[in-house]
Amino acid sequence: MHLVNLITDTFKKCLFLLTLSLIVFSNVIAQNNSPLSRYGIGDLAPAQNIVNRAMGGVSAAYSDFGLLGSPLHINFANPASLGNLSNTKSFSNVIFDIGAEVDSRTLKSTANTDKYKSNNTTISYLQIAFPISTKKMERKGTTWGVAFGLRPVSKINYKIRQDSVWAGVGDTTTLYEGTGGLNQVNLSTGFKKTGKGSSHNEFSFGVSVGYSFGTKDYSTKKIISNDTVNYAKSNYEVSSRFGGIFINTGIQYQLNTKNSGTWRFGAFANLQQKLKAKQDVIFESYGYDYIGDAVSIDSVAGVKDSVGKIVIPSTLGIGFTYHSKNNKWLVGADFECSNWGSSYRFYEKTDKVMNNWTMRVGAEYYPAKFNAAKNNYFSYLKYRAGFYFGPDYINLNEKRNNYAVTAGASFPLSTPRSIQTRGEYVTLNTSFEIGARGNKSSASFHENFVRFNFGVSMNARWFQKRIYD
Repeated sequence: MHLVNLITDTFKKCLFLLTLSLIVFSNVIAQNNSPLSRYGIGDLAPAQNIVNRAMGGVSAAYSDFGLLGSPLHINFANPASLGNLSNTKSFSNVIFDIGAEVDSRTLKSTANTDKYKSNNTTISYLQIAFPISTKKMERKGTTWGVAFGLRPVSKINYKIRQDSVWAGVGDTTTLYEGTGGLNQVNLSTGFKKTGKGSSHNEFSFGVSVGYSFGTKDYSTKKIISNDTVNYAKSNYEVSSRFGGIFINTGIQYQLNTKNSGTWRFGAFANLQQKLKAKQDVIFESYGYDYIGDAVSIDSVAGVKDSVGKIVIPSTLGIGFTYHSKNNKWLVGADFECSNWGSSYRFYEKTDKVMNNWTMRVGAEYYPAKFNAAKNNYFSYLKYRAGFYFGPDYINLNEKRNNYAVTAGASFPLSTPRSIQTRGEYVTLNTSFEIGARGNKSSASFHENFVRFNFGVSMNARWFQKRIYD
C-alpha cells in the first residue's frame, strides 16, 4: 500500500512539474526574427540537450554517468540512452531536465553595409525521466527507463519590408510577415541488456513516440502610394494548422575494453512524418482603425478549412564516443543527414529546401580524481567543447553553410552530503555557440549568431521506500 501511494505521489509530482513547465513554455517562449524562417518549416531548433550542444551536438552514442551509476542528464536525441537509467539501493533516480537559450542574431547585407540585430529568449526543452526496471530484471542484466516532455522543433518569425516603384502607378510597399513553428510532445522508452562474461558489453534499444503540432501563418500586404488615385491596400494571408504522430528510434552498443577505455557506438532514425493540416486562405482589401490595427474592408476571395498534408522528411544519424580508462576524457563524433529536398511537401508543393548533412565533433573533460582526499570545486566541473559543420537545409538558389564552434561546462549545485546520503544531484549546464549561416559571398545576405544555452538537471530520489509511516 505504501509503495502504491509512493508511486502515485511521484506521478503527481511529475504531472505538476510538466503542467507548470507547459505554462512557462507557452508564456515565455519568444521567436527569432529571421527571413530564412520563411521557408520550409522555419528555423530548425537544436535537437540536443545543453550538455550535447556544448560538444558540437554529439549525441548519437552519448550517455553520461553520475556517482550512483545512473545518468544525470536526458539524451532525448537517441532514446536508446534511456536504457542506462537504473534503480539503485532502495530508490529510483528521477531526472527533471529543463533547458533555455538566449539567442542573438545579426543579419548582414552582402550588397551594402546594412545590418539588423535581434535578441530572443526561448525555452529549449522540458523532460522528465525515471527507471521502471525491477530489481529482478537488473540482477539479470536488464535496465529499462522512460521519459516524457516537450520541445520546439522549429520557429517561424519574420517581417520583411520591400519598397519599389511601379512605372505609371507609384511607390509600392510590400510587407511580408510570418509566424508559427512546429513542436513535439514525446513519450520515450529505452532498455539495455548487459552481456555476460568479463567484458560486460552492453546493447541498448529505444523508441520515442508522440505528437507533432504547429502552425504556419504568413501574409503579403501591398500598399500603393499615388497622388491622384486612391488604391486600396491588399492583403493575401494563409493560415495553416497541422499535427500528427511521430516515431523516432535508436540503438547504442557499448564495448568495454580492459586496458583502453570504453567505446560506445550509436545510431538513430527520426522517421518521416505525414501531418494532417487545415488551411484558411483569404485575399482582401483592408484599412486601419483609430488605434492602428488592420481591419478588413472587403474580402475578394477565400477558402476555409482546406484539408491537406505536410510531409516532414526523415533524419538519420550515426556516431561514436570514446571514454578514457581513467574517466577523465570523452571524445566523440556524429554524422547526420536529412532528405528535405526530395521529401518535404507542404500541401503537395515543394519549397526552397535541399537535402543536407551535418558533421559534429566534441570532447568532454572531467578533472576530478577518483577517491582523492581533497578535490577543489572546479575539479568537479565537466568541461566541454566542439564544433559542427554542414549545408543549411534552406536553399536560396545556392548552398549556404551552417557552422559553429561550441563550448560549455556543468556546475554541480548539490552539497557532498546530499549526494552521498540522499543520492540527489543537481547540476547547472551551460553551453556557448558562435556560428553563421552563409558568408560574405552569399546571395543577398548572411546571418551570424551567438547562442547561450543554460539549463538545470535535477536527479532526485522520488521513489524511496518509506521506513516509517
